[in-house]
Amino acid sequence: MRMLPRLTPKQRQRANALIKRLCANYDNGSCLALDDGEPCACVQSISYSLLCKYFRKAVLPAEPLLEADILGTRFEKCVSCGAPIIKKSNRKKYCEKCAQRAYKTQQAEYAKRKRAESKNRR
Repeated sequence: MRMLPRLTPKQRQRANALIKRLCANYDNGSCLALDDGEPCACVQSISYSLLCKYFRKAVLPAEPLLEADILGTRFEKCVSCGAPIIKKSNRKKYCEKCAQRAYKTQQAEYAKRKRAESKNRR
């Protein structure tokens, strides 16, 4: 069985602030996903472990530095804008925004080269 990461008090404080700001299931200390008619405390906000799957999958990725700190993954900076990114492979070097921009730029350069080659053949 895989062990869940334990949060330090500072990490828990940052996670609770993130929950209050971004979690769609959080409502004044209660968890809407666990609510069966009576209020149920949000398990992630009272725990020092990463218990809530929704928090891990949807809320935590909004803060890449906190995610990297808690999960122990490595993070680096985007080559283009300097934003922190979590490297899940050795090839990733752009954040999501810059990756789209770089892809469009590369495609435009490729099309320009192809047009120049076809023009030279004529």
